[in-house]
Amino acid sequence: MDRSLLTLWNTVPSGKIKQEEIANIIGFSTKQTKRYIQKWCSEGWMKFIAGKGRGNSSQLMWLKDVEACFEEQVILILEIESAEISSKYLMYDWTTDCRQRLMKKFQNKLGFVQQMDDKLIVPRKNPFLTFHPLKSADAHSANMVATIYNRLVSVDESGIVSPELCHSWDITDTKLRLYLKKDISFHDGSILTAEDVVLCLRKLKNNIQFSVLCKPIEKIEAVAPLIVDISYPTGCSYCLQLLGSMNASIYKEHLDFIYGTGCYYVEENNPTITTLVVFKDYYGERPLLDKIEFVQVPVDFENVYRTSTAQQTYFPIKSDSGFGIILMNPHLDIEIRQYLHYIISKYRNEINTVDERLLPNEEGCLIGISKKYRLNHIPRPEFKRPIILKLIDYTNKPTLWLKGILTKNGVPVEIKTVSFEDNLMNRDSNNEVDLYIHGEIFEMNQSYSFFHFLLNGYSPIANVLRKQDKYQCVLKKYANTPFEEWTSLHKKIDRMLIEDSLACPLYYSKRQIPFSTDLMNINIKHFGYVDFSKLWVKPDIQFKS
Repeated sequence: MDRSLLTLWNTVPSGKIKQEEIANIIGFSTKQTKRYIQKWCSEGWMKFIAGKGRGNSSQLMWLKDVEACFEEQVILILEIESAEISSKYLMYDWTTDCRQRLMKKFQNKLGFVQQMDDKLIVPRKNPFLTFHPLKSADAHSANMVATIYNRLVSVDESGIVSPELCHSWDITDTKLRLYLKKDISFHDGSILTAEDVVLCLRKLKNNIQFSVLCKPIEKIEAVAPLIVDISYPTGCSYCLQLLGSMNASIYKEHLDFIYGTGCYYVEENNPTITTLVVFKDYYGERPLLDKIEFVQVPVDFENVYRTSTAQQTYFPIKSDSGFGIILMNPHLDIEIRQYLHYIISKYRNEINTVDERLLPNEEGCLIGISKKYRLNHIPRPEFKRPIILKLIDYTNKPTLWLKGILTKNGVPVEIKTVSFEDNLMNRDSNNEVDLYIHGEIFEMNQSYSFFHFLLNGYSPIANVLRKQDKYQCVLKKYANTPFEEWTSLHKKIDRMLIEDSLACPLYYSKRQIPFSTDLMNINIKHFGYVDFSKLWVKPDIQFKS
C-alpha cells in the first residue's frame, strides 16, 4: 500500500500533467518519480504517456480507484493488527469522508484491553518532544515527566505541601533540610541517595532556564546519606513549592539514558507509539494498569477513553486547559499597544465563535483572583508599517480571528508562521514580531504556577519582564513574602501587565474528554491531564448481595 500513490490519486485527476509537477506532489526527485510511475503502471493503477520534448505535458489516466482499494485493505488491517501497527495508516492522505470512516473503525482498538496485562491504549496526536524535566516546556511532555519521575515534595491545588521522595523536613527563613525516604529505586535498579538529589538540584539551579527562579539558593549539599540541606541566606519563601514543581523532578542520567523513580517507566518511544510500563519496584502505591500505550493518530481524531466492554456508555470529564493571552512586544509604542488592546477587548466576547471550548476572558491570568476590567474608547494611531502577527499552529484559528478583527479596524497586519516546536525552543524569535497569542497551562497550584510563569526561561513573558525595572521591583518581593501572602503581589503584576498592554487576556480554555462509565477513579492532575496511576476498570462480574 503506497502512501505516495494515494496522495497522487487525491491530488491529480486524469488528464494532462507534467512529470515535474508529479515529482513536487509526492516529494521525490524526477528520476525517482519516473521509476514510481513505471511501477504503478505495471501494477495496473494508471496509464501514463510521457510528453515528447522538454516541458511538454504528459497524459495520466487512472485505471483504478486507489482510495477505495486502499480503504478495503486498511479495514482488514484494523481488524487483525495491533493499534501500533494499524494506526500509521490513519496518517495517509485520505479524503475527509474516508478518514472519518477509518478513524471510527480504529476507535474500537483504543481504551482498556485485558490480556496478559491490563493495558490502556490512548490516542496521541503529536509525539512527545522530550522526557527530560529540564527540557519540558510544553504541557504534553510535562505531564509525562510528572508520571515518570517524582519530586521531593508535592504541592496540591490549595498549596498544601506533602512528602513525596522525602518523608519530612525542617525549614527556617534561611535554610531547608530534607530527610529522604529509604530504599527508593530508580528505574535502573539503583537506590536513591542524597548525592543523587544534590546533583539533580544543582543542575536545576545552573540551568539557564531556571537560574532566575533558583537565584536565592546559595548552597545545596548532602550532609548525610539521606539528608540534603538547601541554604538561601537572603530568603526564599517558595523553596518547598519550587521543589514540588515538575522541573524539579529527581532523575539519574547515565550515558544516553535518564532514569526516574516514578510508578511508570518508558519502555518504547518512537514516531508511532510511546509505551509506559508499570515499575514493579515503585516505592509507593502500585498502579492498577500494567501498561499505557500512546498511539499516533491524526490531529482531528476524537479523544475518547474506552474500555473493552461491548456496550459502552460515556460521560464527559471537564478540565481546565489553561488560558490564552495576547503578548505584545514592548518595542511597540504604548499608543499602538493600547489601541490594539482596545480592539481586542472590544471583540473578545466573540472568541467562542472560533472554538466553543474558548471562553472569553475579561479579567486576567488568575482564575478567581483577577478582576474584570473595561477599556474606554482609544483613537486609532498612525501605523507607519504593518503589525507583525506570529501564527503558531496550535493557535491557528484564534490567530486568524485576531488578524480579521485588527484588519477590520484599519490595522495593517502581516503574518509570520512559526512551528510549535520552534516557538518553544527559540524564544528570541519573539523579538522579530509585534504580537502573538500565547497559551499557558498551569501545573497544579495556581499561585506558584503564576510566579513560575513570570520567571522561568521558557516563558515568553519572563524575557519581557527581565528588561522592565518596575516589574523587577515587584518580582524581588516574592522571595521574602510568605507564600500564603502572595495574592497581593499577583494582583499587582497582573494589573500592571494589562495597564501596560503587554499582556491582553483573551480566553480561558476547557478540555472535555468522554470516558467510558466503567473506567474508575478518574482524577485530573498535572496540567489538566488524567492521573494514569489511579485508573482502573471494574470487572464485568455480577455482584450478588
